[in-house]
Amino acid sequence: MALMGFQAQAQGYKYVRKHLERYDDRDIHYGFFFALPVTRFSIRHSPAFMQQDSAYRIYSPNKGSFRVGFVVNARLNDRFDVRLTPSVSLFSREVQYDYPNSASKVERRESTWVDLPLLLKYKSERRNNSRMYLLAGGMFSIESNVRRKENIGVSRLSTGTMDFSVEYGLGFEQFFEYFKLAPELRFSHGLVNLYRPTTNAAGIGIDRLTTHTVTLYLNFE
Repeated sequence: MALMGFQAQAQGYKYVRKHLERYDDRDIHYGFFFALPVTRFSIRHSPAFMQQDSAYRIYSPNKGSFRVGFVVNARLNDRFDVRLTPSVSLFSREVQYDYPNSASKVERRESTWVDLPLLLKYKSERRNNSRMYLLAGGMFSIESNVRRKENIGVSRLSTGTMDFSVEYGLGFEQFFEYFKLAPELRFSHGLVNLYRPTTNAAGIGIDRLTTHTVTLYLNFE
């Protein structure tokens, strides 16, 4: 009976090869990533929105964008890492104005941002070739190039060129023979008011503009 039980257990066991076994012994790892952000402005209306603005709704729709960058990961201990992920982001954010008796108007901000996130990463215990992780931190961003559609005589919405945001997310690491792939979902909430007051009609109903972004990353290390 004991022999039969041992044979049944042996037949049910499947050998799994562990890739990159010494991966966590290194203090620093490098990599790169591609990312697909979905971004918008969070808008807080001013008192003039109800009193002076002819628009009955001002909002910012979600817009898809693109980001690419590098990963520098420093090991602190078995559970925690520090990550620096400098990147370049191509954003297109919009503010739409809806009017009761005329066509809607869109203010579009197409720009290139340089992002410098610094994150603390918490790793679960590795199971064969996979594990989960959580991360949180902050990101400083600066706008490096702005493309504006110039229309003579049309008022423009003015926005700032520097931002700081809180970031947090979760990911899944899968180890392969020669590299590690880590899909990651990260959330970002801007803390800086990007709205720059103007005297034209585009900014009458707006008091505060902050960024909100949800990003899917594909990390290769």
